[in-house]
Amino acid sequence: MTRRSLILAITLGVLTATPAASELPAPRLSITRAENLPTPLPYPYDEEADAMAEVDAALMRARESGKRVLIDLGGNWCPWCRILSGVMELPEMKPFLDANFEIVAVDISSTSGKIDRNLDVPARFGANDIDGVPWLIVLESDGTPLHSSYEVTDQNHEQPQEMADWLASWAK
Repeated sequence: MTRRSLILAITLGVLTATPAASELPAPRLSITRAENLPTPLPYPYDEEADAMAEVDAALMRARESGKRVLIDLGGNWCPWCRILSGVMELPEMKPFLDANFEIVAVDISSTSGKIDRNLDVPARFGANDIDGVPWLIVLESDGTPLHSSYEVTDQNHEQPQEMADWLASWAK
């Protein structure tokens, strides 16, 4: 994230300094390296979906359940997006995520790698300066943005357990 976008995100209130304390630790994953994920890795993004309708449906479910919403922005061409999706689909991780989040995968990037699709979704939550994918937006059940970043796969979160821990840090 650039300095300018960080300042903007803090100003807009879409970025918090630290994650909310999770009551539950992340599940311990059975794999330690991304290379150990089951293959083929999933294609997480439905390129034909009505992304805004899916976000609205997730927000409606979240209001009923009290869960947070996790919007996963990316593209099927992106290796890190597919690795994150593979981690999220692990049998140890999926039930934890399903219990704590309403998850929406939104295709925002064409096969050329440009961020050029469904841009109304991140804009709705103040994420206008996306400079890489996967990009996650964490929302309260009422739609209030809590966090917006690519951190889940940054240099501090390149291994599956680190990704799981990051995701769990935003669980309610």
